[in-house]
Amino acid sequence: MKHLREKAIKFRDDHGWGKFHNPKDLAISLSLEASELLENFQWKSDKEAIAKNIDNIKDEMADVLIYLLMLSEELNVDLERVVEAKLQKNAEKYPVEKAYGSNKKYNEL
Repeated sequence: MKHLREKAIKFRDDHGWGKFHNPKDLAISLSLEASELLENFQWKSDKEAIAKNIDNIKDEMADVLIYLLMLSEELNVDLERVVEAKLQKNAEKYPVEKAYGSNKKYNEL
């Protein structure tokens, strides 16, 4: 993860775009890129969307991750650590014996 973050920041810095990358604008850009990812699936079945748009889906997934990496840099957040912590929280909220095969929210289990 660190290597990807460094590459994203280098690309940004090589282009002189750092002055635009404050947390608010990075969060907005992250949301916009996630919406562009969703657009690939609109009005199509999963199979149709993937068959028609897989290359664009990959590009949009990369854009989402790139903006997330840059936001983590600006906020000094260790993504690996916070993902591990969130997975632990989720494991406590959704114990296997209650949540297995269920789509219910933790407070409905």
